[in-house]
Amino acid sequence: MIGVKKKEDEFFQLLIEFSGKIVIAGEAFTDLVNDYTNVEEKVAQMKVIETECDMQAHKIMAAIRASFVTPFDREDIYEIANEMDAIVDSLEEVANRFVVFDVKELKPAAIQMTINIMQAIRELEVLFKHLSEVKKNNVVKEQIIEVNRIENEGDLLYRKSLAELFRDEKDPIELIKWKHIFEQLEHSLDSCEHVANIIEGVVTKYA
Repeated sequence: MIGVKKKEDEFFQLLIEFSGKIVIAGEAFTDLVNDYTNVEEKVAQMKVIETECDMQAHKIMAAIRASFVTPFDREDIYEIANEMDAIVDSLEEVANRFVVFDVKELKPAAIQMTINIMQAIRELEVLFKHLSEVKKNNVVKEQIIEVNRIENEGDLLYRKSLAELFRDEKDPIELIKWKHIFEQLEHSLDSCEHVANIIEGVVTKYA
């Protein structure tokens, strides 16, 4: 039983490490949008962080394949790792598009959407730190609710931003650029919610 517990703890630790890397990615992206200078350097750093997150996801997949014991279904861990990776993939995609699209100035809506994403990322970090204690307290359930609340708030902002974009932007090229950027930011926040929802299913399954 001690060996089993140790193996389960390894998975919880891998997920905690992954959530920590996602926080780093979120902070780097937040710095980019809040201080939109040295853009190419910051975008290059985002790529480095995104690659590190990919490696962490692969590390979790390798652990799934190598282990006979997991704290919950392998399919659930696989989905969680994939969605965690998707959070960063979307942020790196946006950062890259700032350069590719030659974006000179950021729209306030993009900055606000980034705030929502960072809030959700930090809530997920707390969630993962307490995931192994899910049967002892309600922290995980409370974090799931909070991530969903943030996503709902972000969804309203996304719709409002798109409506304003299509109403006010007269340059079709700019419209296409910002539609894509807003969509990718929304994807990142959606992935935060997807992670929380998968964990909610796991919690229900093993309650």
